[in-house]
Amino acid sequence: MAALAWPRRPLQLRDRNPLTRETPMRGILRGVVAGVLAAGLMTGPAVAQDYPARPVTLIVPAPPGGGTDVFARQIAEAVEPILGQKVIVDNRAGGGGTVGTTLVSAAQPDGYTLGFVWNSPLTTSPHSLTVAYTPDSYAPVMSIGYSSYVLCAAPDFPAATAKELVERIKAEPGKYTYGNDGIGGTMQLAAERVFAKLGAKVRPVPFGGAGETARNFLGGHVTFYGGSLPPILPHVAAGKAKCLLLTSAGRNPALPQASGLDDIGLGAEETVLWWGLIAPARTPPAVLAKLEKAFMAAAETDRFKDAMDKQGATRRVLGARETGALIRSELAALGTVAKAIGVERKAQ
Repeated sequence: MAALAWPRRPLQLRDRNPLTRETPMRGILRGVVAGVLAAGLMTGPAVAQDYPARPVTLIVPAPPGGGTDVFARQIAEAVEPILGQKVIVDNRAGGGGTVGTTLVSAAQPDGYTLGFVWNSPLTTSPHSLTVAYTPDSYAPVMSIGYSSYVLCAAPDFPAATAKELVERIKAEPGKYTYGNDGIGGTMQLAAERVFAKLGAKVRPVPFGGAGETARNFLGGHVTFYGGSLPPILPHVAAGKAKCLLLTSAGRNPALPQASGLDDIGLGAEETVLWWGLIAPARTPPAVLAKLEKAFMAAAETDRFKDAMDKQGATRRVLGARETGALIRSELAALGTVAKAIGVERKAQ
């Protein structure tokens, strides 16, 4: 009987495990994944080099005509020659700025939709409203500066300085009232943050905005005006009000008689109205870096500086890293204040 001949090549055992067995489709998918990963490694510099290839939309979560809109349009004009593309301002007001901020956070993260926002939708509204975003939903680009809130009294109020004001309100807790732009608003949280550190009790009276607050203050319905500078400045110039304390750490040249928080030892409790730019989260880092550089350069132009000066604002240009740190620290600090005074989060 003839001997059996062994195969000259090793036997190929078939993999019968459905999770590891090679198939034509698995080979195709492997190739696709490898291609995507390779493309991802190459797109960062390539995207930044080509960006922007078309106009950029700048969403402003405020109506036309206000300070936020003015600054947005001025910086849009200033950055166009730097980017080499048109920047289209798109006003999307509503929900105290949360509507437009939500749109930016949900936009395609390609650098063609940005947001020019003030800090309230980012650091105040999340404590009083149910919002569809967190700090992880957007990427800070930079910030341009701020305007302090201010506490003003009638000309005959028995205090000529911030220190005298502090002594009086601490000596008579609950006697005085201050108008503000709404329960849980940034001005109220800014004021309560300071009052808590002082151990003072001043009763808040909410109104429908800084203009309405000013009218009620001038009408004698509240002891103090608490709000932004523009509505009260003409009345200070006319001798109908005296502003004693700012919520910024430093002073403001437009109000030489008003002290900053540094003057009463509370500079760390600063809460101001500030403005900045954000992009959707997951925007390519190279694109964010290009935007940061372009908008910071735009903020240094004479035309933009003049626009801020005319609004009584203070320039403080911060980059992406510093702006992100500011958002997170302010969000935490105001959250503590909101909880302490019983601010409840409401559905929109």
